Amino acid sequence: MSIATILIALVVIFIAWKLLMGVAKFGVIVVVILAALYFLSQGNF
Repeated sequence: MSIATILIALVVIFIAWKLLMGVAKFGVIVVVILAALYFLSQGNF
């Protein structure tokens, strides 16, 4: 399921890149990356 987690994270990052502006864009991207790493480290997503 790690590939699915990575793909979902990439899609969310892409949407955030298109919709958000300025600092909020980078904040959302960082949160998505951290959430994806958390789920991958748990191994049960």
